[in-house]
Amino acid sequence: QVQLVESGGGLVQNGDSLRLSCAASRITFSAYSMGWFRQAPGKEREFVTAINRNGGDTTYADSVKGRFTISRDNAKNMVYLQMNSLKPEDTAVYYCAARYGVRWSLETGGYNYWGQGTQVTVSS
Repeated sequence: QVQLVESGGGLVQNGDSLRLSCAASRITFSAYSMGWFRQAPGKEREFVTAINRNGGDTTYADSVKGRFTISRDNAKNMVYLQMNSLKPEDTAVYYCAARYGVRWSLETGGYNYWGQGTQVTVSS
């Protein structure tokens, strides 16, 4: 059974940085595009960023562009989300997701597997 396990969340202050990690197992990792989504209380899950299978192409939501960076290490079955200049509105549970195929999707329904999420809280 495929597993995606996020880690690295926590409580930080406005302007701080965090690095989230997602470890994938029981999956041919290099065959999957990977995405990060987030869900704040009372809101729908929203797209944050995604990376294609070989890491050569990425896309970001406008709200995080220039502050967040996605990367992956196919040798380690890992995907990362470096988050800089965090703001209170970034507070959410962050999920990583795997999509079989060359290219990412911006939609939650486009992903085959999901992690359990990690909480990120940014205080003002």
